[in-house]
Parts: sequence; C-alpha cells; structure tokens
Amino acid sequence: MPQDHIKLQDDLKALFFIAPFMIVFMIFIGYPLFYSLWISFHRVTIYSDFYDIFGTMQYVGFSNYTKVLTDASFWWSVALTFVYAALTIFPGMALSLGLAMFLNRKVRGFGLMRSGFFLPNVFDVYVVGVIWLMIYNPRSGPVSALLQYTGLSEYIGTGMLSNPWTTLPAVALAMILKNAGFGMILFLTSLNNMNESIFEAADVDGATPWQKLIHITIPMLRPIIFFLTITGMVGTLNAFSEVYAMTDDTGGTSLTIGGITLKSGAISGYYLYKAFAESMYGEAAAISFVLLVIALLISFVSYRVLEPKG
Repeated sequence: MPQDHIKLQDDLKALFFIAPFMIVFMIFIGYPLFYSLWISFHRVTIYSDFYDIFGTMQYVGFSNYTKVLTDASFWWSVALTFVYAALTIFPGMALSLGLAMFLNRKVRGFGLMRSGFFLPNVFDVYVVGVIWLMIYNPRSGPVSALLQYTGLSEYIGTGMLSNPWTTLPAVALAMILKNAGFGMILFLTSLNNMNESIFEAADVDGATPWQKLIHITIPMLRPIIFFLTITGMVGTLNAFSEVYAMTDDTGGTSLTIGGITLKSGAISGYYLYKAFAESMYGEAAAISFVLLVIALLISFVSYRVLEPKG
C-alpha cells in the first residue's frame, strides 16, 4: 500500500475521533464567539431581532469600540481590575505557598487540614460573597466587633463595604481566603515531587531556610507561579459575582474623581455586566473583545517574564 494512502487513512481516523469535539466546540463556543464579534459592530438593543442579523441590527462600524475606549468609567474599571489583581493574585499565592509548606511537613491531621483548606474553593462565588456580606455587616458582623475592640471605630458605622477605600480590599480578602486552597494543592503536589537531595546539599553548604526558599523552592515552583498568575489575571478580568453579591449590585459606594462620579468596586467584569443589564448589547460585546485583547497582552507579558525554564 502506498505511503501516501496510509497517511491519508491515519489523517481521516484522526479527524473522525476529533470531530465530536469540534462539532461541540463550534456550536457552543465558536458560533457564540463569531456572533458576539458581529454584534460588536452593530447597534443592538432589547428590541433587535437576534435571529435576523441582517435586519434590525444597525451597522455602526467601530463606534461601539470608540465609545468604550473613550469612556472614563471603562478605564476606571480596568484600573480597578489591576488593583484587584494586585490585592488577590500574589497575596493569594503567598498564602497558598505558606499553607502548602506547612502541610508538606506531614503534620498531625494532615488530611483533615488539607480538605478543610481546600473546601472553600468548591463553594460558589456568589454564596461566598453573601456569607462575607454578613461577616462584614457593620451592626452584627464579627469584623465590626473586631474593629470596635481594636479601636478602629471609623469603619463601624458604615462597614468596610460601604467605605470607598476599603470596598475592594474587603472583597479581595474574601476571595483570597476562598481560593487559597486551589493554589495550595498545586504547590503541595510540586513540593512533594521535589528532589530532597537538592535541599540536603543546601543544608551541607550552610544555606538558611530563607535562602533555600528564595534560591531553590521558588525557582522550582516557577511553572505553578506562571499558571496561577495567568489564570488569576484572567479571573480578575472576568470577576463579577463577588462584587455583585458583596455590594448588593451597586458596584460599591460612589466617589468623585476629576469631576466624574465612579464606583469604588466596579471592576471590568462588573462594568461589562452593567452594559449588558442596560441592554447595550453591542457595547457589551465590544467591551468583551477589548478585555480579551488586554488578557492576551497580559498573558504574553507574563509568559515573557515568568516563562518556565526546562
């Protein structure tokens, strides 16, 4: 049998096995993606016929993108998103690594503590947000009681979620504690697979625990750090449920900057939600693609900086 004919048969077999996935992908991901791209170049409202894309949808070119890119509220939401990322990603990784190193000592109750630390990660974000809303309650929440005990009375009357300067840190703290278990499992798995002889050699050379952490442990965890950075940044760009739940769909308290009234917790995901909720579907689609470009740029920069070696 000719070699070309055998290769053709192999290619057809491969296409046969991946065809189910490609069909599902095109129906549930591919088609919505291209449809959203189409909508982003049109003025689409609640009165538009979504099944007649050449009918009631008015083509507006790049005006939706222009409106988004010239909207101060959008760039405020992007800036808040980066602040939110700084408050959650690296502090969250530090907590995850600390928990993993603690459990890596095989302390008593290792299995129970590992399950307990990971358990919050499986809860729905909205549910966690509602729980923390009660924790932050300025009248009956334990955080207010703690603040009163420590003398920080300025947050007792309104609560941390009603203060424009503490809204985002309060949300970030809740998400750090929720998601720490996921990173902990990844770090713990990597720590268990490390070659102990490297650390024994470092001990012989007189390395301190801090030196071993900085020069051995963290470099060997570089792929995990890279993965958590990328997924964390993409997650913050899409974050919505926690802000929706913990600010009671207000986006946080208002503050005025440069004569413009802005929301203290309106990160990019919440900004996208508000555009969709107000039936500005064309603008919402444009926002989603602008955020996609930002996510790709961040991923590229992160890869260049944190590219796993070896």
